[in-house]
Amino acid sequence: MASKDKFIKVGVTTATAIVIANMVGTGVFTSLGFQVMGIKSIFALLMLWVVGGVMALCGALSYSELGAAIPRSGGEYTYLSKIYHPAVGFLSGWVSAIVGFAAPIALAAMALGGYFCTVFPVIDKVWVGAIVVILITIVHSTNLLVGSRFQNIVTSIKVVLILVFIVCGFVLGEHQPITVLPVAGSWKEIGSAAFAISLIFVSYAYSGWNASAYIASEIENPQKNLPRSILTGTFIVMGLYVLLNFIFLYSLPISGMADAQGNPVIEIGSLSAAAIFGATGGNLMSVVISILLISTISSMVFAGPRVTMVIGEDISALRFFARKNKKGIPVIAIMIQSAIALFFIFTSTFEWVLNYLGFVLTLFASLTVFGLFVLRVKHPELPRPFRTWGYPVTPVIFLALNLWILYFVVANKPSVSVAGGITVAVGLIIYFVSKYYSKNTVVNNL
Repeated sequence: MASKDKFIKVGVTTATAIVIANMVGTGVFTSLGFQVMGIKSIFALLMLWVVGGVMALCGALSYSELGAAIPRSGGEYTYLSKIYHPAVGFLSGWVSAIVGFAAPIALAAMALGGYFCTVFPVIDKVWVGAIVVILITIVHSTNLLVGSRFQNIVTSIKVVLILVFIVCGFVLGEHQPITVLPVAGSWKEIGSAAFAISLIFVSYAYSGWNASAYIASEIENPQKNLPRSILTGTFIVMGLYVLLNFIFLYSLPISGMADAQGNPVIEIGSLSAAAIFGATGGNLMSVVISILLISTISSMVFAGPRVTMVIGEDISALRFFARKNKKGIPVIAIMIQSAIALFFIFTSTFEWVLNYLGFVLTLFASLTVFGLFVLRVKHPELPRPFRTWGYPVTPVIFLALNLWILYFVVANKPSVSVAGGITVAVGLIIYFVSKYYSKNTVVNNL
């Protein structure tokens, strides 16, 4: 049934496509080389992706209840503002605008450029990624219907191509003599520091399971369709990730996932495709993965500005963030987010952005899931058409695994945690300055 609202609403199919597109992207095609540096057991490597999937599902269940109880766009910004304090919500929105979407857009664009330029080395990979970001920004600044259709098409292509790659990986090429069953030392590796550190990369690869929560008010029947989109998307991606990483390990020796200097290879997908299809097939797969990453960039360009828009709606001093065009699209927020992404592309390295992103996102995701407990106590009167399955066990699992990750990030990568802390501190300053400005503006207008 068509929506009676002024603007076109997003259906459950598009919302699910946004979740899948946000999740399936840079991480799964770039992180295995980092993981095999400290983990050699095939069983332990695949368990990384199972554990990451369980963590994402537990987070998805928690966010589904929050999104159904508070069906407004903005994701963590909206939830934390209501649960804790508007300042906490603003900080999460600030982090989402700077880190949560702009940085992953930059990472996906960097990876896209890297894969594309393995085939066309004469082209500057930095400019390839930047141009793609600019073009997608233009598409999503046109209107919601165009953006939704584009998202559905590119996400469908992404899933089909990954499935084709998985099937071909089983039947073509030479296979490694591996076993997925635990061997001597496998369980010890799962409990090791290397496993916990590798889970940082896996957690990033799964990030995006909450993407449709950022556009809740633009989804048809959000109380029903928001949880459906989050859970369906997460289940699909979990299956794809485990199978895809099995194919990488089935087609490549672990020793081939490092370069001559012993550094992890980022373009694992290209190497695996070359082993399955030959050199020409490897080049073709590099181009295909570049196309897949377009979907990832598109989904984040689509969803991220809705957070910045809601901040502008709530804080008068930042009202320009909420400015929309005639078709209801927050064009200013879209442009600002893409500009930040372009800054990362031209000034930062892939690994630094990845570590910085993982720390800050894990911190605020943990705060949000803990807020599920707080919301049930503070606002028992809210309608809850969806309740978290397995509560309180599922959110506790999510929190425990995330705290484990945060501990190892702080212990092993202090510069990253310091950069994350500075980002949060700057956001807090901006919040209080903007609130002071807004208050004085109101007083002066009286």
